[in-house]
Amino acid sequence: MNEIETWLESRIGLNFRSGLARMIRAIDLLHHPEANYPMIHVTGTNGKGSTIAFMSQLFVQHDKKVGTFTSPHMTSIHDRICINHEPIPDKDFIRIGHCVQTMERQLLQTHSPLSYFEILTLMALLYFKEEQVDVALIEVGIGGLLDTTNVVIGDIAIVTSVGLDHQETLGDSIAAIAEQKTGIFKENKIAVIGPLIEEARRLCELRANALGVDLYEYGRDFSFSKEQFSNQDEMIVDLRLGLNGTYQEENAAVALQGFLLFMKQQNWQPQVKWIRKALQQTNWVGRLEYFEGGIYLDGAHNLPALSRLVEFIRQQEQKEIFVLFGALRRKNYQGMLSYLTQELPEARLTITTFENDGAVGERDLAAENYVSSYQEFIEQFIRNSTDNQLLFVTGSLYFIAEVHAFLLEKKTN
Repeated sequence: MNEIETWLESRIGLNFRSGLARMIRAIDLLHHPEANYPMIHVTGTNGKGSTIAFMSQLFVQHDKKVGTFTSPHMTSIHDRICINHEPIPDKDFIRIGHCVQTMERQLLQTHSPLSYFEILTLMALLYFKEEQVDVALIEVGIGGLLDTTNVVIGDIAIVTSVGLDHQETLGDSIAAIAEQKTGIFKENKIAVIGPLIEEARRLCELRANALGVDLYEYGRDFSFSKEQFSNQDEMIVDLRLGLNGTYQEENAAVALQGFLLFMKQQNWQPQVKWIRKALQQTNWVGRLEYFEGGIYLDGAHNLPALSRLVEFIRQQEQKEIFVLFGALRRKNYQGMLSYLTQELPEARLTITTFENDGAVGERDLAAENYVSSYQEFIEQFIRNSTDNQLLFVTGSLYFIAEVHAFLLEKKTN
């Protein structure tokens, strides 16, 4: 761990969700690096990462230099800040981290210290300026309106989905959460929304009308079905996706609509053959990611995401299903467990824990089937499983990151 990573870890939990004044001052002191390149700003309860993965691949396939800022990371903190899928090099991570440290000394004259996520956001904005990216894809951390990233002005704002998650921060209703998400809409810009429930869709329309935003809605202005994408301008057929799950058609549709709108803004010409290749080659770690031996990893960390995972599991006919679940106590883990039990009564559900102070442990559970070591459970599955058995590892993204690292290590040994 380098000195910048150590510094970042010391800021975990500090000044969380304390407003945007500190970030506004910070980017001013850094001479507004975010003003040097166009951006697409992405929020949503679920689907943000997959949508950015599709868009990133689309831009790369068209020979554009694309920066991506996403969270959380699966392998290394460097993975949050990438250019053309390549994580920021260690030397640049340290150097740019020092730039933010230097700036913070002046910031502290009027404001409190920067948080973990604020530092990473500023580092990404600086790095993308240095590298002169053609476009930056910026993923919201939580919500939108008050999120750290909302100091940027996205040329296009994207809302992938709206559901109940992070209620303690965003509010306990769809309307309240939708208002937070639409907070990234910027005056006279463009917005793209996925298949939202009516209440959220209507709030997006109202916000767009108030700001003079051109709004493009899934199902009304564009769609994706049976390997075919269509919008008011064109129809593209024979589109195959690199990501598993029929719901990825929705994420691909939102990504492709956002991509096409941006290309039109820049007077860049998209090529259908490259679009096909990009969508088919897209991958995203920890989202229905398959490992040899019949193991899938999926970070379904809330009920809306879990319903999509269940949808995929039900399509695995003639398979015996095992589910290994690990979650954080601050999440609605009991509701998620109840949902899995109800919707997959034939599946063999096991709960485990992982290396996080907030992880669910045996003391948090009643009579559920619990194992203390996910490593031993997975190893036993690999040793004893047959071709008609599948293991789905799901729950917290932090849990999935641990399991991902564990499986990669086993694969290389």
